[in-house]
Amino acid sequence: MVEINTEEKVREGSIYGQITSLGHEQLVFCYDEPTGLKAIIGIHNTTLGPALGGTRMWNYTSEAEAITDVLRLSRGMTFKAAISGLNLGGGKAVLIGDPKLKNEAFLRRFGRFIDSLGGRYITAEDVNMKTSDMEYIAMESKYVTGLPEIKGGGGDPSPVTAYGTYLGMKAATKKAYGSDSLTGKKIAVQGIGQVGKYLVEHLIKERAEVFITDIFEDRLIQVAKETGAKVVDSNTIYDIDMDIYAPCALGATVNDQTIDRLKCKVIAGAANNQLQDEEKHGKILLEKGIIYAPDFLINAGGLINVYAEFLGGYNREETYKKADRIYDICTSILDKSEKENIPAQQAAIEMAWNRIESMGKIKLPY
Repeated sequence: MVEINTEEKVREGSIYGQITSLGHEQLVFCYDEPTGLKAIIGIHNTTLGPALGGTRMWNYTSEAEAITDVLRLSRGMTFKAAISGLNLGGGKAVLIGDPKLKNEAFLRRFGRFIDSLGGRYITAEDVNMKTSDMEYIAMESKYVTGLPEIKGGGGDPSPVTAYGTYLGMKAATKKAYGSDSLTGKKIAVQGIGQVGKYLVEHLIKERAEVFITDIFEDRLIQVAKETGAKVVDSNTIYDIDMDIYAPCALGATVNDQTIDRLKCKVIAGAANNQLQDEEKHGKILLEKGIIYAPDFLINAGGLINVYAEFLGGYNREETYKKADRIYDICTSILDKSEKENIPAQQAAIEMAWNRIESMGKIKLPY
């Protein structure tokens, strides 16, 4: 395991340069030859508390792509915790490779790497990870959340993530249309994994007209059958006549190639890092009059859920009540964006940093 800290002089374009430009405290590389484990843990900022963020497994095309992903994701977790009022720092982990590589030995070895950090990083499930995977990791480290309810954990955080996304979408809809009702709204949901599926259920219940797409056709057919949502080809999802675009898969789908194709007035989804370039594309959305609900806020329900588990005495009903705050916080951010004529993502980041900086005056990093 190699630890990279930001105290040394950096070289432009290097890994040091990347972590310094984004303000990271630590980047940890983990390798285990017997199990084939390749993992990277990013710890962004621990002013508010230990870094908590999920582990995702993905077959990245390159190590550089994995590094970029973990850096952006862990930074987003810092903002997510801060804007949500949680006493947590930002962290994330990525496992490199086909999810089929996962087995007990693989996951328990990863658990040992997490444990070696002494609580600076606490993990949970993310893309291609399950509560059952967390059980194996927890055999080697106590710094794990997202455990099954029968094990005393909070269970799958996806329903709470979807609920918060739904509330953020309603807040953004009210800013765009004057009412937060989604009845009759045409909503395109890109990605119907666990979170996307639960979000679709909320939207259908409110009688929205929902369009769905996903790279997994069997899942797409099943969700369409269960909910009545209409299937759309993944290549044309950006071109359909819609009121709201809800990206719920991987990030960077709002980019130079897609942004001019979108006909919506609202973008509100559960994916992380939806804007390929925060500054550039945030400004374009502002100029186009498209209301953007900051991703790291409205998808914070999952973090709220695992944080409640981390504190102990988990109660699902109380967790949903805490997630209710996402609506009001999103409204405050969109009001700030409108008043100061700045992108909503920028407004959200400023509010998050204000909390971090004020707390930084009274406590040291974790």
